[in-house]
Amino acid sequence: MRAPAPATRALARRLDGAEGGALMAVGSMICVQLGLALSVRLLDRLGAGGVVALRLGWAGVLLLVLVRPRPRDFTRRDLLACGLLGVVTAGVSLLFMFALARIPLATASALEFLGPLAVSLFGPGGGHKRWGVLAAIGVVLLTQPWHGGINPAGLAFALGAAACWAGYILLTQHVGDNVTGLNGLAVSLPVAGVIAVLAAGRAELGSVTWPLLLIMLALALLHPVLPFSLELLALRRLTATAFGTLMSLEPAIALLAGLLLLGQLPGIASGFGVLLVVMAGIGATRAGARAPAPPDDRDPGPAGGDAVGLALGGSMAEDRGQEELAVQLVDGGGVCATTVAIRGIPPGSPVPPD
Repeated sequence: MRAPAPATRALARRLDGAEGGALMAVGSMICVQLGLALSVRLLDRLGAGGVVALRLGWAGVLLLVLVRPRPRDFTRRDLLACGLLGVVTAGVSLLFMFALARIPLATASALEFLGPLAVSLFGPGGGHKRWGVLAAIGVVLLTQPWHGGINPAGLAFALGAAACWAGYILLTQHVGDNVTGLNGLAVSLPVAGVIAVLAAGRAELGSVTWPLLLIMLALALLHPVLPFSLELLALRRLTATAFGTLMSLEPAIALLAGLLLLGQLPGIASGFGVLLVVMAGIGATRAGARAPAPPDDRDPGPAGGDAVGLALGGSMAEDRGQEELAVQLVDGGGVCATTVAIRGIPPGSPVPPD
């Protein structure tokens, strides 16, 4: 068997670092915007809480069945972190949708971004604050929150979503570092699904039909299964600071989706805001690679808990003490698909200090 060409090895090394993490983060944001756009037409039939409940509920069932996490694979601390990740996942999804029912989207987006911006400025590895500041200016120009009125309840919901998003970033990095493969998501998303279903209640889920359930199954694959998986993998390659700054690209992606799919032409200020957040994203990527973790010779366990999707493929190999895993994540409708080659950080690697 011939050894990989030097160019292939160089590309693999780049994908193992900040550049690969940035690609995964951007792919996650694109899938999120597609999922949100496709969910809009269901709001009248299910309500905001019903849409979130079915998406998270299906996502939790899929990961729990396909990944099949085993209790012995978790320490008590890691299991608690996975549970807390599920709580903040439900929180950011529900609170943002509740905010949208009361305040304009641009205002809610700008307020929600305060979460990842805070991580970028004050989180672990936050030595590149200029990129967070540049992104903040860009998001303000992009969303122009001064054009929308502030409802007190909407303001509170949006700030709550921002806090949950910041917690989500930090907890996802911890879970990705310490729990093998996608086992962490297979615990956190069922927790999020239960919380969302309880929050929606019979009022918003009473009109669910079998066709709606099947539609929401496909949407659950597009958002959140695929993007959350990509985010977990991205946070194995990026600092929380760099990831938080990269999340500032999401309003820009939403603006481009509006331009291409809805014919919404951005103004001069919005266009300049897009340029600033892209510049901040590039800067965060170049400065945000995480230091490689030391090798771990422990048995990673069977591959069944390390890959998820409608098409699953995994192979585990002991190569220089690291695990290698090929994960193919494909959504049901073929709208968004990606194959990610992972050279995973071994479970139990130390978390960077706060």
